[in-house]
Amino acid sequence: MKRTLTLFILSIAGLPAFAGAQNLEAQRPAMRSALEAADAGRLEPDELAAFSSHPLYGWLQYASLRRNIDRISNAQAQDFLKRYAGQPVAEAFRGTWLPALARRQDWSALLANWKPTDNVGLRCAELNARQALGKADAQWVADAQALWSSSGKSLPDACDPVFAVLEARGGMTDALRWQRVEAAADAQQPAVMRSAARGLPAAELAQANDYAQFLAQPDTRALQWPKTDRSRRIAVDGLAKLAKADPDAAERLLPQVAGALGFSDAQRGQVLYQIALWTVASYLPDSARRLDAVPEAAYDERLHEWRAREAMARGDWPSALAAIRKMPASQRNDSRWQYFEARLAEKTGDAAAAQALYRRAAGQPTFHGFLAADRLQQPYALCPWQPNDSAQAKAAVARDPALVRALELYKLDRAGWATLEWNDALTRFDDTQRRLAVEVAGDNGWFDRAVFALGKQPDEQRLYALRFPLHHDDTIRREAARNALDPAWVAAEIRAESVFNPNARSPANAMGLMQVLPATGASVARSIGLAGYGGASSLYDPDTNIAIGTAYLRQLLDKYGGQPYVTIAAYNAGPTPAARWLGQRPSHDPDIWIETISYKETREYVARVLAFSVIYDWRLNGDALPLSDRLLGKLVDTRKKFVCPSSASAGGR
Repeated sequence: MKRTLTLFILSIAGLPAFAGAQNLEAQRPAMRSALEAADAGRLEPDELAAFSSHPLYGWLQYASLRRNIDRISNAQAQDFLKRYAGQPVAEAFRGTWLPALARRQDWSALLANWKPTDNVGLRCAELNARQALGKADAQWVADAQALWSSSGKSLPDACDPVFAVLEARGGMTDALRWQRVEAAADAQQPAVMRSAARGLPAAELAQANDYAQFLAQPDTRALQWPKTDRSRRIAVDGLAKLAKADPDAAERLLPQVAGALGFSDAQRGQVLYQIALWTVASYLPDSARRLDAVPEAAYDERLHEWRAREAMARGDWPSALAAIRKMPASQRNDSRWQYFEARLAEKTGDAAAAQALYRRAAGQPTFHGFLAADRLQQPYALCPWQPNDSAQAKAAVARDPALVRALELYKLDRAGWATLEWNDALTRFDDTQRRLAVEVAGDNGWFDRAVFALGKQPDEQRLYALRFPLHHDDTIRREAARNALDPAWVAAEIRAESVFNPNARSPANAMGLMQVLPATGASVARSIGLAGYGGASSLYDPDTNIAIGTAYLRQLLDKYGGQPYVTIAAYNAGPTPAARWLGQRPSHDPDIWIETISYKETREYVARVLAFSVIYDWRLNGDALPLSDRLLGKLVDTRKKFVCPSSASAGGR
């Protein structure tokens, strides 16, 4: 490794200072190797020094220092913090160094370098430092009490000494213990309830433990509790938890507990809400009855949606229409529910009302807005915005030191560090500079910045060229043609899955542009005879990933009779849930079938991919296949035009 890195360093020695994109690109292999060496503790001082003028020198130093964080001197740390004051790398280092100071109990240094943080472990370390240095004053007590009651969940071990001192000083009152017991009940944490209750008088401790046992396993013990606000609150928490696991049992237990403890109508409604929610989420047979049992005052937007969805799943159009009309105006006026109110009005014979609602929904460039436009046989609403920004302004943004570091870190696959630098740059940018920064990021292949950084101003959602990038388009067109797929659909899948990040990796280990699981990748690669497939790591190669992802889409499309909407659902949730939903509602129209998918993620994913397909069709071709035909896999000759009505706004993220 040392010889390889030294050769890299020798190769850059004759280049000018590390300023400018071309020089940074030339140095990228050497910097990548240096960072890897620093991570492994193998970066020599002379190798580190060779990068002293590089914009990422601070991050390279940080990578080297954190490897030996428990052994560096305070002088080294202070020098680093001083040199990079105000930069994200300094705060990253501080977040690593302060725990090291706590471990070595260097309390003076910890306080001298302390900055407020949301990190609970560090907040406890700071309280430990103040106490150790004799600064456990009234403010210390107040801060410790606030930390104790800040959460109903388990706190880090570093907090235990703080709370021991708080108790010794008489600051751990019974009221404070009960406050945390109640917060833990709300957070469904019976073990934390028991821990927080220790130190209560014997009778109160027994009651707290009984509360915790009920939360862990709700039963009739609650019938013997005192009729207090606390008992009612914890009983509601326990019944809500039971409703999620076993709504039938919760429904049986509710009348007994409510009667014994004197539940208010609101408390009874809270539990009935949970019983109905977890019944309808699986479309169990008692869904309609349990929804009807929930008081209207207990309904929120989530349950309003489920009431409409449940009736649609049963094909009860009048009840579904009534459910939508009970929604609050802000919810009912969303294009989703305008569209479905129109569909249901149409199904129940009110064509005039349906037409008016379709017209309102069709002004939005969304999945449901596009479907409404198809119903009206009118063009799609889309109003692109192309700001007239100067090249000089964009160049100035591109030269911002934090943005330079962010982009270079991203290209070196240090996405976490890159995001820290990006966020720091955005704190100093105005709206125009922020928009230009997104454009610069896109120019450098960092496309998801458009998703995370645009939207602060409404017009920014109309920046379709930034929000819907065209990248790897030759590969997309080639593999789409190979598998007889619409390229716009493939691009939409990539946009929805990874926002064109070839190195994306999900918590479920889906990888690359089309988020292919390794097992799926291996299976599909074998089935299509993909030459040169080298295992899971190959999924980070764009050409390989798109070849496998499109072939898998083709396999699913064939499996589900050429129905793209079912294929998209299966691509997201897997074939087993998709088959179950088909079996439950085989004759439903595609739009209603999609809306009645029980998984929120998949329901929204299918609509998102289909809407994105329309936008990518427009970006690729200037017009689009009608969405109502796209849903059914019909590649017809009819094409939809796009217009910009004054009422149109922007589509989803």
